[in-house]
Amino acid sequence: MLRRIIGVPQHYSWGDHTSIPSLLGITPDGNSWAEMWFGTHHVAPAHLDTTDGPLLSEVAGNMDMLVKLLAAGQPLSLQTHPNKEQARQGFAREDAEGIDISAPHRMYRDASDKPEILVALTPFEALCGFHSVEHIRTLFADMQWHTELGVITEHGIAEYLKWCFAQTTPPQLSASPQWLQDIAQLYPNDPGLRVAPLLHHVVLTPGEAICLPAGNLHAYIKGCGVEVMNSSDNVVRAGFTPKHINVEELLAIVDTSPLASPVITPDASGTYLSPSDAFSVQQISTTGKMHFDAVAHHRVMFGPLSEDSHTVPEMYFLAAGDTGNLDTKIGDKIFICHQL
Repeated sequence: MLRRIIGVPQHYSWGDHTSIPSLLGITPDGNSWAEMWFGTHHVAPAHLDTTDGPLLSEVAGNMDMLVKLLAAGQPLSLQTHPNKEQARQGFAREDAEGIDISAPHRMYRDASDKPEILVALTPFEALCGFHSVEHIRTLFADMQWHTELGVITEHGIAEYLKWCFAQTTPPQLSASPQWLQDIAQLYPNDPGLRVAPLLHHVVLTPGEAICLPAGNLHAYIKGCGVEVMNSSDNVVRAGFTPKHINVEELLAIVDTSPLASPVITPDASGTYLSPSDAFSVQQISTTGKMHFDAVAHHRVMFGPLSEDSHTVPEMYFLAAGDTGNLDTKIGDKIFICHQL
């Protein structure tokens, strides 16, 4: 049986005030609705059926997958997430240092890695994954970044990052892309301004996605999407934020390997390339009333998504071994997140 998941809102300052409430049929209340969490993570555990219903964890156990709705009204931090061994070591280290699990400067709030995928529900702008050095050199020449061009040419990406974060003056932006100038309006003296052009700047159309393995440097800029990740809240930040920054830790865990193309689309079955062996994400088009056969793993479903503005999608849980039915119209979309 499909059971409704009651998500937990996160009102971070970068959030959009209307996208998530409008999507879920909730009257906007003036808060910044940045995320809704639909999982069992201890930071924001979801309930089933009603706000005072059983915890999702009471039925599903501690899930390895966390599903979110995310709506960015302004740029998120320049950040990355650890792999399994980095998470284990970082969590143990901060525990040994006596840092409270909810302390603002805590980076490792659990011992899990955090690969993630974001599927756009609206046009979604983001920075993610490094360009090749050859592409960066051409871009820097076009931007008239002569000093930066010399550093990247002589030392490569990893050493260029160290150099950037040691700079105390802002870069010249007169020939830079508009998106970078827009970020500079919010963070005019941020060292991350010299880092951002190293990353792919993408604008996803609805249904397109970005796949972010552990170590991928990224920053979401604007838009609304479904985000699926290993159940973790480990974030290491280095710029574009008033939150805690730890450049040394980010440089220790970031993966500077070039990424040819960060944008992915689903295959013939509607399945997206997953950055994790803990989950997969699928988008299906419905044919009317949908019946879901039993499978051996838990599923979290979001939908139906329809061009009909009167249709309000829900987040549902379908336990391993259970079957379920959902009323839909032909052509509606449903996202199915499989915990593997």
